[in-house]
Amino acid sequence: MPLKSVPFDSTPRPHMNIPASIINHPAMVFLPSHSNEEDLERVLGATSHGVAVTGSAALGKVGHPIGSIDISESNDTYLFRVALPGVARDSNTFSWYVEPNGKIFIKGITTTGEKKVLKHGMVFEMLTQNLCPPGEFSISFQLPGLIDSEGVNAVFGTDGIFEGVVKKMRPQTIY
Repeated sequence: MPLKSVPFDSTPRPHMNIPASIINHPAMVFLPSHSNEEDLERVLGATSHGVAVTGSAALGKVGHPIGSIDISESNDTYLFRVALPGVARDSNTFSWYVEPNGKIFIKGITTTGEKKVLKHGMVFEMLTQNLCPPGEFSISFQLPGLIDSEGVNAVFGTDGIFEGVVKKMRPQTIY
């Protein structure tokens, strides 16, 4: 369970003893996995800028907002996934390469975390800023073994996940 949290009992507390300055600030509400839509709406009604997380998002595990990595392998291939929310996907600002020893390097620019956002001809002042701050970043990690640098295929999806499939180096056969 996340730090400084209490289980939800489906009965929101009245605001009468809570200062208005707290009610109008961002809040993150962690709900148990068995919560229904009605519970969610009732709890979010207690804050004007709330964020509710359920299921795996509510487990409270601490991790990097950018650069969380999953690596798996089959008999002849490695698969890696890197979470890159808010990262610009264009080739001018995003790059990556793989060394033959299996080390992956990723460089880019995050476009989230700013205090003001210009979208659709309007200026928005951010009420919350929980995403990675804007700026350059780099990530590197090591795959478990040597790779065939000719057998690398990766895609940076619109879901913010950079996913790559890399062929393992075949052992040398001696005749």
